Amino acid sequence: MNKQAVSNERVIPVNESDFNSTVLQSKVPVFVDFYADWCGPCNMIAPTIEALSEEYAGKVRFVKINVDNNQQLAMKYDIMSIPTSMLFENGTVKDSLIGAYPASAYKQRIDHALGSEHLKTGKQ
Repeated sequence: MNKQAVSNERVIPVNESDFNSTVLQSKVPVFVDFYADWCGPCNMIAPTIEALSEEYAGKVRFVKINVDNNQQLAMKYDIMSIPTSMLFENGTVKDSLIGAYPASAYKQRIDHALGSEHLKTGKQ
């Protein structure tokens, strides 16, 4: 993937070398999408995750981790099935969801985990 393609995406690819700085040390909550290129359901929800990244821009950072290329992270977070999404805040997992769901399910989990007041006001 070329640098221009990465910079135009709102859902940032992350790997084992930049996971700590991008996810665990983030000042804003981070939604992590664990996926694989060959995974049909993962490809199905990709546009949904992209749309959510636009809706929550400035409030939540969205990243994706290819489990085939980052097996240590997949093992560390017990990823047994994909897609698996996790919401990190202050370096810890606040919520996780295994499987492919409509946007409303992800929004409900994000809003619940962060507190809807937190998102409405945009406070970070």
